[in-house]
Amino acid sequence: MRLRHRIPVRVRHYWRFLAGCLAFLLVLTVAVSTVRIRPYVTSGSDTGGDQVTQDVAGTVDLFDETVAHRIELVFREADYQRMLDAFYDEGEKEYIEADLVIDGTAVPSVGIRLKGNSTLRSLTRDGQSRPGAGGPGGQAGPGGRRAPEGRAEPGGQGAPDAQDGPAGQNGPAGQGAPAGGVGAPAGGVGVPGGFGRSSLKAEEPETLPWLIRFDEYVDGRRYQGHREIAVRVAGMGAGSTVLNEALALDLLAGAGEVAQEYAYTSFTVNDRPTTARLVVEHPDAHFAEDFDGPGVLYKSLATGQFTDQGDDPTAYADDFAQVTMKGSQDLQPVIDLIRWVGTASDAEFDEHLADRLDVASFARYVAWQNLMLNFDDMSGPGRNYYLWYDLGTKRFTVIGWDYNLAFSGDAAQGPLDQGRLGGGGFRGGGTQGPAGAGTNGGEQAAEPPADTTPPGGDAGRDGGPGGAGPGGAGPAGDRPQGAGPQGAGHALKERFLASETFRQVYEDAYRGLYQEVYGNGTALATVDAIGAVLATVDGYDAATATSDAERLRTLIRQRTESLASDEVVTRS
Repeated sequence: MRLRHRIPVRVRHYWRFLAGCLAFLLVLTVAVSTVRIRPYVTSGSDTGGDQVTQDVAGTVDLFDETVAHRIELVFREADYQRMLDAFYDEGEKEYIEADLVIDGTAVPSVGIRLKGNSTLRSLTRDGQSRPGAGGPGGQAGPGGRRAPEGRAEPGGQGAPDAQDGPAGQNGPAGQGAPAGGVGAPAGGVGVPGGFGRSSLKAEEPETLPWLIRFDEYVDGRRYQGHREIAVRVAGMGAGSTVLNEALALDLLAGAGEVAQEYAYTSFTVNDRPTTARLVVEHPDAHFAEDFDGPGVLYKSLATGQFTDQGDDPTAYADDFAQVTMKGSQDLQPVIDLIRWVGTASDAEFDEHLADRLDVASFARYVAWQNLMLNFDDMSGPGRNYYLWYDLGTKRFTVIGWDYNLAFSGDAAQGPLDQGRLGGGGFRGGGTQGPAGAGTNGGEQAAEPPADTTPPGGDAGRDGGPGGAGPGGAGPAGDRPQGAGPQGAGHALKERFLASETFRQVYEDAYRGLYQEVYGNGTALATVDAIGAVLATVDGYDAATATSDAERLRTLIRQRTESLASDEVVTRS
């Protein structure tokens, strides 16, 4: 009786009802726990996005690339070390709080974190690489395998700089870039046409790749409309000045293509030395404003495959991230496109692709990637592209980004050749300097282990896996659809290039862009213009910038000359 009276009166009066509720919950748990919960949007609205409560105007347009800028970061050393602990121990890229000054405008309490995946594989801390990163010091690659000296481990140092995966997580494990290259430290892998990249050191935060987020600690805040900006470092094919990426972005914008904005800035971290760095617009909701009319922006993830994985949108969580209109739109248009590309007959593909894709824009996209020797595009290991879905026309547009591996391949690559790591030098043979010209260093192309599939497969002008044709595309059904990140390949691009119907569209686009970029000298003039601005930035290293610029000019001259006699360019 004493125990009974300790129970509250209301509980004693309603114990049967409470017991019934508990029993019902138990039944639901047993019966429904294995049922997959599918997300559905609750509205068909063509509007959406995060609420902006504060937009810092600043004093200078951050992405005015014609002037030098200044960025200063101050953060607590203890926070920085804790961030490094999380990255080294768990592979997590956590934000820390920092105070920021941009061109004299103070922006307190921003979030900053390390950016990149393979870029960070060369990061050392107290001289030690992160366990399993395959960086300096001969660490074992994925699976505990150690790469032979002077050679990239498959899935390790040999792959390009991949983008971040969902929610800032790592992309495909083991995508890395060598610390070496032409003119790089001993032990690095030679990259024809490359500039090399030195190892990153945690003790030098002013040299690291950073993502700066303005609303991480202050909800709804933007800076000149931007939620995030990226402080870039070189990919495997570029020097520390990242001139190649600046050149690519400048050429794209000059031709009227949708491209990220960029600028050069002095960059100071705490009381460390000031360096000259490239900052780039990070594609977010503000980036989507470059398009006319309402639409949805989707980001392809480095872990992604362009393959049909059923009707459940959650099955595509590692493939695409929805950037805009969350809650009012969903991933279904992308799923429908993937399924159609994978199942349409060749005749249906030729007849109805234009119903689903802006074909003229896509032809230019593919031509640009070849012209700029950017093998790490939508079909590269990094899966570097966005999809814009126009809600009015119900058609997609493919948008490129992440060009720190552009202008780093074989200058002799033809319009119908498939680009690949090292400019097609995977099978060795011959020595190559910039763009495979046999000068300036005579580095030999990296030759991967036998069990590694090189980016783009074995495809050259005569095709690759699955049949003949540019891009390695064969008949539908025989083609490897959306190969994994290490193997590269993309069903949409491959089928497009293999189609006789779209061949003329592609070649016409290629011919026009060649004249616009190379034939009239624009590329060379742009290198000079970028270099002139860079020379005014505090922390500018004249010797390095001069060397990088001259290598880039050499590659451009060789590419211009090589393509000038190609039948695609000369055909009237």
